[in-house]
Amino acid sequence: MTIFKQCKLLITIGLCIAATTMTQAQSKQLTLDDLIPGGKNYYRFVPKNLRNLQWCGNYYIYLSGDTLHLNTTTNHTRHITIEQLNKALSEANLPTYQKWPSFSVMENEKNALLLRVKNNYVKFDINTLKANKCAQKSTQGERYEYDPQSHHIAYTKGQNVWITTPQGDSIQITNETEPGIVCGIEVHQREFGISKGLFWSPMGNALAFYRMDESMVPEYPIVTVTTRMAETRPVRYPMAGTKSHHVTIGVYNVNNQQTTYLKTGLPKEKFLTNIAWNPEGTKIYIEEVNRHQDTCQLVRYDALTGKREAVLITETDSRYVEPQTPITFVPTNSNLFVRQSCSDGFNHLYLYNTDGKLIRQLTKGPWMVTNVLGFADNKESIVFQATTSKADALSTDGLERHIWKVDINTGKLTKLTTDYGVHTAQLSSNGRYIIDNYSGPSTPRSINIYDTKTGALIKHLLTASDTYKGYTLPNVRIGKLLANDGHTELNYRIVTPPDMDSTKKYPTVIYVYGGPHAQMITSNWMYGMRGWDIYMALRGYIVFTLDNRGSAARGHEFESVIHRNLGKNEMDDQMTGVHYLQSLPFVDSERIGVHGWSFGGFMTTNLMLTYPDVFKVGVAGGPVIDWERYEIMYGERYMDTPDENPEGYKNANLTLRAGNLKGRLLMIHGTVDPVVVWQHSLLMLKACIEAGTQPDYFVYPEHEHNVIGPDRPHLHEKITRYFDDYLK
Repeated sequence: MTIFKQCKLLITIGLCIAATTMTQAQSKQLTLDDLIPGGKNYYRFVPKNLRNLQWCGNYYIYLSGDTLHLNTTTNHTRHITIEQLNKALSEANLPTYQKWPSFSVMENEKNALLLRVKNNYVKFDINTLKANKCAQKSTQGERYEYDPQSHHIAYTKGQNVWITTPQGDSIQITNETEPGIVCGIEVHQREFGISKGLFWSPMGNALAFYRMDESMVPEYPIVTVTTRMAETRPVRYPMAGTKSHHVTIGVYNVNNQQTTYLKTGLPKEKFLTNIAWNPEGTKIYIEEVNRHQDTCQLVRYDALTGKREAVLITETDSRYVEPQTPITFVPTNSNLFVRQSCSDGFNHLYLYNTDGKLIRQLTKGPWMVTNVLGFADNKESIVFQATTSKADALSTDGLERHIWKVDINTGKLTKLTTDYGVHTAQLSSNGRYIIDNYSGPSTPRSINIYDTKTGALIKHLLTASDTYKGYTLPNVRIGKLLANDGHTELNYRIVTPPDMDSTKKYPTVIYVYGGPHAQMITSNWMYGMRGWDIYMALRGYIVFTLDNRGSAARGHEFESVIHRNLGKNEMDDQMTGVHYLQSLPFVDSERIGVHGWSFGGFMTTNLMLTYPDVFKVGVAGGPVIDWERYEIMYGERYMDTPDENPEGYKNANLTLRAGNLKGRLLMIHGTVDPVVVWQHSLLMLKACIEAGTQPDYFVYPEHEHNVIGPDRPHLHEKITRYFDDYLK
């Protein structure tokens, strides 16, 4: 049976998810300023939410106007006005505000907020309404990490890490002066879930920090043009197959003011990720990944001496390993921890003791744990988010997100959310309640509080209305197609113009990303339909998106099938989508275009060059053109090194196929892009010139990898005009 017949059969027998039609109006029309983030009116069309909604002790709190609302699950309600806050700030000789400054809940203290007031960290007690300055940060600092136990602030300044004491004294704890060495920042290109470089111990008496030696990594010239004379602001960019930076981890002891470096040993070119302290603050646990990225070891270190004590767990994979989260210790037993792993093919929870012995696998099935929220039931259960609505499902499509809990002792699973769609949640500090922020295909937002012990609905907080009510909207539906491997189902979304005439043929744009760590189609509001999808459908286009193999939330095999051959299986799946589109009577097969950004820019360009007779128009933003010129951590995970995989790199080097371009291709790039450096699209231009083909080009000066802010509607106007000019 051909792929095309398989796709038709799946639709015929009803496996295609039922279509949903959005409410349409007669007159009001949406603009890019309404639909695109950064647009002048975009905020009006974001579904209503409760601002700063979070738990604080026994209260759930949120801001409305200039008032902080404090509520309990038993309907006890209080309010703190901006006037009351300013009175407390004045009494503490601190600046006052016209509206609430940014704040967070102090994790280790009930009923207290941590305010950021100018350069000060301020503790504000919501019961006594008293404000106390905890610490002051330096205006020169680049990254900050406040410790609520000791009230110290760790921060970076230049190449080094400093600490500010509660008394306002600043202490420099590193003294690096050699070019290319920097401390306290994110390392390894922010891969492996790394989002910071400063890590306070649980008691606040020690600080772990990254030290990165990039001196062996060449400087890449980023040029800024806003100065009178253009200037270079180089970044260290380790390209695939070249030397990688060396990372170590320092531990500063607040009491004796001494710094010890963990003895991480050789080789130096490895990735030190997912740093975790034990509850006593005496040990540090690190997920260590080798340069080849096929082996991960959980290693325990003595925080005082830096001694490498034990390799607790070793995990290998024939393709790659990719730890994303630090281990989590069980609050009732500091000798037990929970680790997340894809070792059985899907990301799940495993319970270990501190000797590295597996106690039990806590979750199992063809679905993914996507977030751990914390502990409930007297700390005997773990509350988490997962991609399934049924724990014993034989297969899942990854469209949903539900909140679950698992009993640590028995492994019993209990689902806490029910409605079809996407649930995200916050767990109260005592683990008894969750705030569930839900979105479904026809529900913009619904916020509810549930009891984690009984699963009962405790309180309904908000139902957001349809912000598009009264406006003309397209139709959207999702479905499934069968990949050419004969067994993998692929999710797709199709957006069609309102009042579409099925006897006519319409131009179609495929929006593609296609790479790891991204999922375009979910069961949230309007099935994740984007603002630009709406805009294009209103202009008479069909917009189609398919999550090919290689994308996220479907398990390790689904994502890692791209290993060593980036673009091949992804394009095969996208062409399965094209064949489906060509079978629809209202799709004009002579007018099919494609658009994507970053990995999607690579896919767009690749599709235009590989199938030049299929795709008439393409717009590729920030495209990877040659994977030899992409960074080590991401690039080598999926491609190995150029020496190890010359054929794979050659096949994915799009400059070698520049002569295949037939249709209209617009490439767009930010001139200070530090992720997919500008060199990629410039080399593609050079290759096209040499091959005699004619791409089009546009740049966004001073924009990095994504065009954000008020220029984003301009970007989408540029993209739209290009399709209007050459595809419509």
